[in-house]
Amino acid sequence: MDVNSGSGLAPWERLPGYVFRPYRGHDDHDAMAAVRLGCAQRDRTDARSVVEGLPTAAEIAEASAKLDDPSQNQVLVEHNGGVVGYVTIRWWQERDGTWLYLHRGYLLPEHRGQGTDSAMLNWAESRIRRLVQQHGTAQTAVIGANAMASEQEATALLLETGYRRVFSLVELELADLRQRPDEKPLPAGIRIGAVDPSSYRAAWKTVVDSYADAAFTQRWTFEGFLATADPTCWRAAWDGESMAGTALCSIRRHDPTVGEVEELSVRAESRRLGLGRALLLDGMRCLREHGAKTARLYTGTANPHRSYDLYESVGFRRQSEYVRYRKPIVI
Repeated sequence: MDVNSGSGLAPWERLPGYVFRPYRGHDDHDAMAAVRLGCAQRDRTDARSVVEGLPTAAEIAEASAKLDDPSQNQVLVEHNGGVVGYVTIRWWQERDGTWLYLHRGYLLPEHRGQGTDSAMLNWAESRIRRLVQQHGTAQTAVIGANAMASEQEATALLLETGYRRVFSLVELELADLRQRPDEKPLPAGIRIGAVDPSSYRAAWKTVVDSYADAAFTQRWTFEGFLATADPTCWRAAWDGESMAGTALCSIRRHDPTVGEVEELSVRAESRRLGLGRALLLDGMRCLREHGAKTARLYTGTANPHRSYDLYESVGFRRQSEYVRYRKPIVI
């Protein structure tokens, strides 16, 4: 078992009173949710975040089920028999061929700064090195880690151990969907409407093409797009028979009062015509009609298309920042 493998004692085996053990499934979800709740005040967690909120045990169960071999790639930390933290590892390939191995850890505040958080980081990096060797991805692999800008201890630990900040996501909220910003006339020949199954591939291609020059973006296959398709509040703009832009909006399944603008993309040749604003407003209208009271979205801080100006012009306001760090892998 990876949590206790190798010659001699690993760093996570040298902590008196602490035990690192594999994730065991259903019986762990309540304890993991309690860890997240216990971290919330210290780390200033935005409970309603669509990037990284405060998950229930059911949501943690769903996320764990999506991991590749969760009993190997998710470890829990116990102290005196109780769960005080956990670490999760996942990975994917980015558009430029980079394999990103991302670890994310949570540790109750009263257990930080005593070597436990460092041991959790060491476990994650050790496990990732084994995965890279197994996958044969050493030439293109990097280690990644996430931390909210408000997580002071996690940020300091990552920077002290050789990680560098590569980008961040900023989440914005429209607190009251009853707000109805002024709508402007569409250019001649443009129409906006729902996205039906015959247009799914065009919508997917519109989004994928909008990230053509964006760094650090995950490859998104059409099959992956279909697997999570929820078209109720998807909207698209057509210029004749061609899709010029799309807004993929959805109702949060675990909190139907919150709507999310998952993607807002306009093709390069159709920008600066007001299509992004029109699509956004039509998506917000649909979310409101389906019961949402507020709306959330996030965007990269390096976004070159002045998205902040658009979102703020219709009432969205900045909430939290989520930072991605990277570190080279040394096998």
